[in-house]
Amino acid sequence: MILNIAAYHFVPVDDRDALAAVLEQAAQARGLRGTVLIAPEGINLFLAGDESAVRGFLGVLRDDARFADILAKESWSRHVPFARLKIKRKREIVPFGGRAAGVGPSRAPAVAATTLQRWIAAGQDDAGRPLVLLDTRNREEVAYGTFAGARTLPIDNFNDLPVAVEAMREELCGSTVVSFCTGGIRCEKAAPWMREAGIDDVLQLEGGILRYFEQVGGDGYEGGCFVFDERIALDPTLKPLRDEPAAPVVPSGPAS
Repeated sequence: MILNIAAYHFVPVDDRDALAAVLEQAAQARGLRGTVLIAPEGINLFLAGDESAVRGFLGVLRDDARFADILAKESWSRHVPFARLKIKRKREIVPFGGRAAGVGPSRAPAVAATTLQRWIAAGQDDAGRPLVLLDTRNREEVAYGTFAGARTLPIDNFNDLPVAVEAMREELCGSTVVSFCTGGIRCEKAAPWMREAGIDDVLQLEGGILRYFEQVGGDGYEGGCFVFDERIALDPTLKPLRDEPAAPVVPSGPAS
């Protein structure tokens, strides 16, 4: 079986080229495929390969003190769902108009999967406040599944989120809002922005949908979770929608 990991960590990176060289060598030496994004604000990665190889790569990454605490969401497949290894240098690991992620005291409070499971069952948080689940993903992703009753946004690009959220401000204020996305990275920027914009009671789902699936399964969730590789989506047991190599693209011949 193939181990798939998704992980991110916001931390200042002022040596992108050197870090890229180290991680590329570590991934290539272990036969891993997937994508590693490196930006001044941190790293974001999706990788797959043999279990020992993936864990060995994480060991190399964690040897760098900046990434010692990085956590990875895990899932399994029969095939590697990536065609090749890509190491990319970016301005942001998740583009959001140049807005910084919340780190340290500026990070929006997080809610654990087990706590959210309890709140969903009760229809309110522990203080009795109404619960609003806010999906920060785009329309294409939401089409594969989301939490039952979640508020979704009519967006195709994450940068469009502020305008869409402003349009529902009155609905969000007065409730406990839990923002969520695939693995949690977009909420690291969206949730602090909402709090700064005056929507005070905003939390973020720790680890996103994938961590929720890992820890509690599909309670309160309908459908699957879109992922950015050849598996297309994962169901609440983390089983891929497609678990076979993608068909090769055959160039078409000249028109007759």
